[in-house]
Amino acid sequence: MAMAMAEERSGKARGLCSMSFWQRSGGGTSSASSTPTLTHKAGIHAEGMSGEPKRSRRNKSMAGVSSMAKAVLPVRRRLRLDPARKLYFPYEPGKQVRSAVMIKNSSKSHVAFKFQTTAPKSCFMRPPGAILAPGESLIATVFKFVEHPENNERPQGKKSRVKFKILSLKVPGPMDYVPELFDEQKDQVSVERILRVVFLDPERPSPPLEKLKRQLAEADLAAEARKKPPPEDIAGPRIVGEGLVIDEWKERRERYLARQQGDCVESL
Repeated sequence: MAMAMAEERSGKARGLCSMSFWQRSGGGTSSASSTPTLTHKAGIHAEGMSGEPKRSRRNKSMAGVSSMAKAVLPVRRRLRLDPARKLYFPYEPGKQVRSAVMIKNSSKSHVAFKFQTTAPKSCFMRPPGAILAPGESLIATVFKFVEHPENNERPQGKKSRVKFKILSLKVPGPMDYVPELFDEQKDQVSVERILRVVFLDPERPSPPLEKLKRQLAEADLAAEARKKPPPEDIAGPRIVGEGLVIDEWKERRERYLARQQGDCVESL
């Protein structure tokens, strides 16, 4: 009798344990599966009614694609530089030396450019900025004072910490250049290039050094041409030959006197 009661109790206990396990597992599964389904349906219904979540996701995806495209696509430059990435200076410690760079407007509109440097106390540019018409070019000269090395090092061919930045800005047409243009339209300003300073041995011939000399000579000729007044601005009478001044009134008077003298001879 006691054994039978014990077996009955153990069987009931096993049944209760197994029932509670399946109830717990089954109840949890049904609640977890039903809740997301209702939520998903409610989300679909709300999205179909209003459409706002869908548009916001689309806008975010389009913004992400555009930002990725900007990062991948190359920057369209307005200016072409020569040299393209470096400024070469002859290495002469204790002296002010010059470099040169050709700047050409390769776009179809007028473009303003501006120089910036990390060493404004020892460097300056001529011109510091200008406006170029489509296809127009000029050679800008850059002046730099070369410090004496601390450890007698001669850094020919080595890069300096000094950098130059060239900014560009599209302008509507020909106008006078003023630096304030870049402050008024900051959103439209583009960084064309960042040029690094490289020193060259002035006593050792090299292609960069020869090219620098040619560009500096062209820049000097252009500067001298700008100083000379145009021919139409030259005041004074027009002189031909050895000091012969053309005077129309004098010529007319001489012709009149000659004609008068001829008439007198005929009358005689």
